[in-house]
Amino acid sequence: MLVVRAEAEVRPTEEVEKVLRAVSNLLAFQENEIKLEDLGSGFMMLVAESRRVSALLPLHSLARRDKVLDTLRKYMLSNLSGNTMTLKFHKQTAYAGHISLLTYDDESPLGPITVTIASDKIREIIDWLAPRTRKGVPLWENEVPKV
Repeated sequence: MLVVRAEAEVRPTEEVEKVLRAVSNLLAFQENEIKLEDLGSGFMMLVAESRRVSALLPLHSLARRDKVLDTLRKYMLSNLSGNTMTLKFHKQTAYAGHISLLTYDDESPLGPITVTIASDKIREIIDWLAPRTRKGVPLWENEVPKV
């Protein structure tokens, strides 16, 4: 079992396509997995949900390209509760194709991209996304988990 869910507020000053690009730079959702909810007063919420592990492939690649494996691993483990972890990403940095992790929502002026990953194999997912390293080099590279 796996559920990957992303939520990102679309404010009246933002374009839906740009928020979708920011989310898509982190996670790979299919068109039918993405919804836009009207929150009123010009605000919307982009919500995407997938049960496919392949949705995590962009995050896997970005973590290696940006060389943030140690940081991402520590962040995921500190935001783990049972079989679920919640991660927050800076929306503008994600739009530019990079990873910036947030502790608080207000660290991103336009709001965060909130990603929730739930799985009965959450530790395998963490080990795959961000394995332990020595001097920045992964000690192992696991195959994509079968979830």
